[in-house]
Amino acid sequence: TIYYSIDIEIQTFKTLKLKKTSLPAPMCPRNTISVWSILKKCIGLELSKITMPIAFNEPLSFLQRITEYMEHTYLINQACSLPDSVARMQAVAAFAVSAVASQWDRTGKPFNPLLGETYELTREEQGYRFISEQVSHHPPISAFHAESLSGDFVFHGSIYPKLKFWGKSLLRHNEVYTWSNPYCCVHNIILGKLWIEQYGTVEIVNHSTGDKCVLNFKPCGMFGKELHKVEGYIQDKSKKKHCMIYGKWTECMWSVDPQSYETHKKSERKRDHKKSKSEEPEGTDDDADDMPDVQETVSVVPGSNLLWRIDPRPPHSATMYNFTNFAMALNELEAGMDVILAPTDCRFRPDIRAMENGKMDDACREKERLEEKQRAARKERNKTEEEWSTRWFQMGTNPYTGAQDWIYSGGYFNRNYHDLPDIY
Repeated sequence: TIYYSIDIEIQTFKTLKLKKTSLPAPMCPRNTISVWSILKKCIGLELSKITMPIAFNEPLSFLQRITEYMEHTYLINQACSLPDSVARMQAVAAFAVSAVASQWDRTGKPFNPLLGETYELTREEQGYRFISEQVSHHPPISAFHAESLSGDFVFHGSIYPKLKFWGKSLLRHNEVYTWSNPYCCVHNIILGKLWIEQYGTVEIVNHSTGDKCVLNFKPCGMFGKELHKVEGYIQDKSKKKHCMIYGKWTECMWSVDPQSYETHKKSERKRDHKKSKSEEPEGTDDDADDMPDVQETVSVVPGSNLLWRIDPRPPHSATMYNFTNFAMALNELEAGMDVILAPTDCRFRPDIRAMENGKMDDACREKERLEEKQRAARKERNKTEEEWSTRWFQMGTNPYTGAQDWIYSGGYFNRNYHDLPDIY
């Protein structure tokens, strides 16, 4: 089992059109590879230093995987347009939950970014542009910055080994929100079918109004009753609860007034108590930590408002790394893009491109070549005592958390790429 966590900050202030809906080749089967035969040779090593077969990867860089947080940007645009701070918090909370929805059934490992690697995405129809950079290799740190094309919001953060995100600002309302994402647990690395669980408490704070949203991503539990469930509330600075938020991170999120929610929960508890008396749990002798059967869909409390619902995945998703429609297009390289993108953009990575095209042997060779090139470059810098210099992000102090963070220094979209490193 592997655990990791993600933290996020968002601030709110008052392209390219991707069309690809499928990958060039389906994923290669993984059931012929024994993970245990690999891991037993790596006892005592740090997990980040264990090299897994490329078949366990997915044809995206981790920088592209980060970009999937932007899939439901319409929720942030919606928040910017709302006059009430509680309603804005509801939209931001829905965005925070939707940001992890793409991880459902995504058990493939994204490629580790090379030092200096970048990724950009402009979505004019959704009104934003995004840039990320791998600013450190040991420890691995990825920094990102997204901004509204109309100046309504900024979303930025940096991901460390413990995986933290930091910030989002709604500029129109002069508001800043921060939060930490839930823990993510990948079950059955060695035995059984891989499955993903999100759990833990997420606190979203509006630093301007003092409003807070507390979300509980519930652990699976003994019989899987709580699998995928999220429950929480929004309170003001005086700790008065204004609404309850509930749903599943794999499905949808709703809001309702606290009294209606509590009445509904009492009714559910009575029904579950009667049901438990008439049922005996079934045991299992299987050593695998199998994913419980998914329970019934969300029980909607009368009077609830829908905040967010997940988009259906394409029908061929299961044979293409369980990608969403959004993820399917992230590595698209249309004619003419090669003269616009920075040469460090991960769309140009030959190992990822080969894997996407189903050429696994080529992908393995290219991955080894790129890693050796990176090691050789690091040795050369060590000889001359040269420090690595980041291009688009600089270390600074986060004004809302007081923590050190990687802040976007600007200039990427001016397209001045003449002195970027040759990493591919």
